[in-house]
Amino acid sequence: MLLNIRIQLLCAGLATLCQACVREHQFSASGLAKRQTSPLSPLSADEKILVDAVSNVTISEWAYYYTHGYHVAGKNKTMAEWTADRFRENGWNASVASYNVYLNYPLNKSLSVTYANGSTFQPLLEEAVLDADDTTSYPNRVPTFHGYSASGSAEAEYVYVGRGQQDDFARLKELGVPLEGKIAVSRYGGPFRGLKVKNAEANGMVGAILFTDTGDDGSVTEANGYAAYPDGPARNPTSVQRGSVQYLSIYPGDPTTPGYPSRNDSPRADTSRVMPGIPSIPISYVDAIPILAALDGHGTDGEAVNRTRWVGALNVSYSTGPAPGTKIRMSNLMDNVYTDIWDTVGVINGTNADETIVIGNHRDAWIVGGAADPNSGTAIIVELSRAFGKLLARDWRPRRNIVLCSWDAEEYGLVGSTEWVEEYVPWLTETAVSYLNIDVGASGAWPSIAATPELHDISIDVMKKVPWMDTNRTMYDAWLEYTGGGVGVLGSGSDYTAFVHRGIGAIDMGAGGGSGDPVYHYHSNYDTYHWMSTFGDPGFLAHKYMTKYLTLLAYNLATDEILPLNVSNWATQMETYYGNLQSTISSKPGTLDTSLLRSALDEFTSRTHEIEALEKQAVDRGDSDLKVVVNHKKRDFQRAFVSQGGLPDREFYRNLIFAPGIDTGYAATTFPGITEAVVAGNVSLAAEYVKRTADTILLAANIIKT
Repeated sequence: MLLNIRIQLLCAGLATLCQACVREHQFSASGLAKRQTSPLSPLSADEKILVDAVSNVTISEWAYYYTHGYHVAGKNKTMAEWTADRFRENGWNASVASYNVYLNYPLNKSLSVTYANGSTFQPLLEEAVLDADDTTSYPNRVPTFHGYSASGSAEAEYVYVGRGQQDDFARLKELGVPLEGKIAVSRYGGPFRGLKVKNAEANGMVGAILFTDTGDDGSVTEANGYAAYPDGPARNPTSVQRGSVQYLSIYPGDPTTPGYPSRNDSPRADTSRVMPGIPSIPISYVDAIPILAALDGHGTDGEAVNRTRWVGALNVSYSTGPAPGTKIRMSNLMDNVYTDIWDTVGVINGTNADETIVIGNHRDAWIVGGAADPNSGTAIIVELSRAFGKLLARDWRPRRNIVLCSWDAEEYGLVGSTEWVEEYVPWLTETAVSYLNIDVGASGAWPSIAATPELHDISIDVMKKVPWMDTNRTMYDAWLEYTGGGVGVLGSGSDYTAFVHRGIGAIDMGAGGGSGDPVYHYHSNYDTYHWMSTFGDPGFLAHKYMTKYLTLLAYNLATDEILPLNVSNWATQMETYYGNLQSTISSKPGTLDTSLLRSALDEFTSRTHEIEALEKQAVDRGDSDLKVVVNHKKRDFQRAFVSQGGLPDREFYRNLIFAPGIDTGYAATTFPGITEAVVAGNVSLAAEYVKRTADTILLAANIIKT
């Protein structure tokens, strides 16, 4: 719903601005990195067969297929079956699993502004058809809308609410800006879009308008002299970001079946906890300018609001409003349905039936195109299946099961993957080693990753085996230059979420653009094959090398005799999380005793030394049985971080080490039960989660001890 991550390397460390399917990662890095060229690490014979099989020509063919047909969630069964056919051609056992889920589709919408003097403004609401880009003119092109938006109408004065975070609304209240009964106008960026609508509704507002601001486009803007797409790399002024407005930080998946798979006969829950009750409409920046300009001189000037990223790059003051007598009239009509969705699943059975590697990408898109999100990743996993097919043709068999998944309905709220995990959670709990996710596989040439700590080392090591973009540099060199060596912490926003919160380690990966690269039209009708082949990834080279990377990573995890997972890095990373927690506690009034957590972390660190010693012993002795013991400890220890009760009022999110922030939906909060209670000023709840979190860490320590 990856990876267009724009990383700004600052002297103080690494900050991120990420716009991806629905995700934002928090990175930790060693600092600024210089450009370098490293030698490639050698490949085994099987690895060479895999990488030699990858072709940007066939990847381009897969991409063309997926980006020239309607494939909104629940409307793409033919593509699901086509994907299964490709898997089968390459020697995989493949099938299509269906779930009956709640979705909605747009029927009609309208929006107009009436000014105090009686004049009116009628926004376009749709994106321009471009002669240079064929799919923008398809008769079945998808209108702009918000998935899971409420049907309804409103007419009221309106207020600019910045990025729509809880702190933005708190600041508006401090300034005395009236909110009750008004319509919210919010820029994209920061929290997941559904939380912007949620916060508006919680403050008594009756509708929400969301727009994209060119302030998020780095230096590549028309104001800086760049031509707009299709003539140049800048944002087309009419581009609109579609997307879901489900309250992702409460729970993902089918909102009517929380915690269990969606079948025709499944009991259906009330959706009000995770669905908005007010209508919302997305608009372009060219439509937003007159709406915002009408607020100039009314309320508090944008600079005086003094909130992060409140002021964007449009030629307006970003004043709060409201402007007396200037009103928005809006209506939104959605078709609410229960419909089938389709997950395509390919399998290679390994010799160890009790160890499984799962690889996934979602197939559905908000538009006919979806060249970056998600179908760069889809083309990559189809090509990965073809590469492994070359080994299968030689009667090769992996040590561990490999399961390859093409998810449906990710865009609405990670629906296809969540329902599948909920159905197969007993088997996954028994066998799953790692989940490898690729969403926006390529929207530019700069690679980045986010992962659970045990996967950091192997993920970085594999980069050193992959050349990058037909140069003499490795993927590792490009990644190091771009991120400074940062590996993100997983929050939410893509299909790894259900796995992480069942205690299964995961990685999310992709390649995106930097601040001076062509603007990626996220969730817009301009995320097309033409944009990709002209601006995003000409020649499909980033696609090719991301395929090689994912293929080699999967191969190593599926074949190494001892799982290449570094349990000790959990101790290292949790020390960082603990330091962050102490900083949060220090910034708030009162005190909190974290000695139980401190003791648990020390115990876990001690036990990591034991599993390291056990692994060395198993290798030195060539003891196969002992190697199995080590592998199973590595497979299982993260299950302990999952608490049955989950986070407060967020039962789905069970991982007590990291989870999406309650007011971000994307970015991770570490030690979330404790941290969010501290921020909320609830010391007793924070103390409860100190104990609960410590208990999970001690349980994990018990699993890895010898």
